[in-house]
Amino acid sequence: MLEVFKTEARLDPEWQSLIASVARISRLTWVKDTQSGLWRARKEVAYYACQMPLTAARFAQAVRSHWGIENRAHYVRDQGFREDDSRIRRKPGMVARLRSFALNILRANGIGNVSQALYRNALSLDHLLASLVT
Repeated sequence: MLEVFKTEARLDPEWQSLIASVARISRLTWVKDTQSGLWRARKEVAYYACQMPLTAARFAQAVRSHWGIENRAHYVRDQGFREDDSRIRRKPGMVARLRSFALNILRANGIGNVSQALYRNALSLDHLLASLVT
């Protein structure tokens, strides 16, 4: 459920020029219990602030776009490339760009399952080089 609030009467005067609209989103998520293996429902409430006045439909679109980026890029880099486990301390941004470059190559070749593609390419250098040529 999405609720969009007008901020004029709800914010302190010092914040009124910075925040134009606020949304409260209630969502139901499913969490797997690692001990029992069962899924249980969990209700979450999230608040989003924006500098532009938005309708509920535009706010929902913005939130979905944000999570689309998170799921397609950041989550894949964290899980597939194990970026959070990286021990690189000198110029980590350069290695992050290389990971993004590799992810872009995989996506351009129509790869849907990045984890499986990384495994397959790690097993065969010929397959990796063939995918770069095409």
